[in-house]
Amino acid sequence: MPTVSLTTLGCKLNSAETSSLGKEFLTRGYRLVEFGTPADIAVINTCSVTERADRECRQLIRRARRASPDGVLIVTGCYAQLNPDRLAEMKEVDYVFGAKEKSSLFSLIGPLERALYPRVFVSPIDQVDNFGPAASTDAADRTRAFLKVQDGCDYRCSFCTIPLARGASRSQSIDACTDQARTLIARGYREIVLTGVNVGDYGSKDGNSLLDLLGTLVRVEGLDRLRISSIEPNLLTDAIIDFVASEPVMCRHFHIPLQSGSDDILRRMRRRYTAAQYAERIHAVQERIPECGIGVDVITGFPGETDAHFAETIAFLQNLPVSYLHVFTYSERPHTPAASFGSPVPPAVRRRRTTRLRLVGMKKRRAFHEGLVDSTVQVLFESSNETGLRRGFTGTYARVAVPADATGANSVVNVFITGADDEQCTGRVVQEVEA
Repeated sequence: MPTVSLTTLGCKLNSAETSSLGKEFLTRGYRLVEFGTPADIAVINTCSVTERADRECRQLIRRARRASPDGVLIVTGCYAQLNPDRLAEMKEVDYVFGAKEKSSLFSLIGPLERALYPRVFVSPIDQVDNFGPAASTDAADRTRAFLKVQDGCDYRCSFCTIPLARGASRSQSIDACTDQARTLIARGYREIVLTGVNVGDYGSKDGNSLLDLLGTLVRVEGLDRLRISSIEPNLLTDAIIDFVASEPVMCRHFHIPLQSGSDDILRRMRRRYTAAQYAERIHAVQERIPECGIGVDVITGFPGETDAHFAETIAFLQNLPVSYLHVFTYSERPHTPAASFGSPVPPAVRRRRTTRLRLVGMKKRRAFHEGLVDSTVQVLFESSNETGLRRGFTGTYARVAVPADATGANSVVNVFITGADDEQCTGRVVQEVEA
């Protein structure tokens, strides 16, 4: 039986697509092995949101070739779409597949075998009209599944390469999403996470909306949880907030990108809201769903960001009732408007600001977790690890750990929370919830 290893850089959408590729290999008689071990074929699904992601991709390519000197090495994803020539220059690479080609690589080349020189299959992004595979899983224990419902983006944020790498916004049909949700539930998954580049834009070109999709999916028999992976603040409507508040299947959790708490920087970023408008959306969520977990993306060191601008962001986030932060250090990306902006922030200053903001995020997460102490929460548990703990998440996206022998993987359990820090909550199992 031939073997294949796969690895992913970047977002949950990339993870979903990698898993879909994995299932395609399985149907063709391949056996999945751990990435970095010998394999007949190695697939790297890349990200290109930062220079660090590009560098990590190149490191993974070299690692895969060292593990499998005679194996076939395939590179796909956003880096492959944006800079195929750079990847084709690497002697380790056999094939480079772009956004349009990644879901049909077998039909493009037939048998996968070592190439005398890298073969590149990358269409211009404006020719990408396919949606690609839609349903995928995140782990072998069949706990949560990522369902790809949307791809591409019509926004033009000045720092972002995603429209260049993934093309225009497009959505999978409600019927197709529903059929795939049923398939995932039949396979044993208890939570479905809706993923995409701009999930809130779902259906905008087809006469549908994210709310329409949510209304259909919550009625699918056997679904325990439905979660939205991320949503832009300008697309988070009162109707969506009310729906999440009122539907038991919906996870009380929103991840809402901010990027900066300074209006000056938001304008330079070409974001579609002000800091005040963002804050209003956060308070609307908190008022309607007081227990809701709220995650925030922030970028530090954007061109022109002064100490005063950064202080605005710090103060803005400190006063905002959010649960955790994902902090990214700005990186100049080719072919984006921001790459040519003046007043670059020195790299050392960017790193210091990232460190400081991550400390704010740690305090936010600790406070979020501490707010659950002495309460009982419902947790969907995943695999245990070598520390003897089993971890899972609440519907509000708080991580909870209990002794591994207290419950099994893919179990929904009531847990009384006894302790908390910035990493997770700890507690004791009270009652297993029937499926």
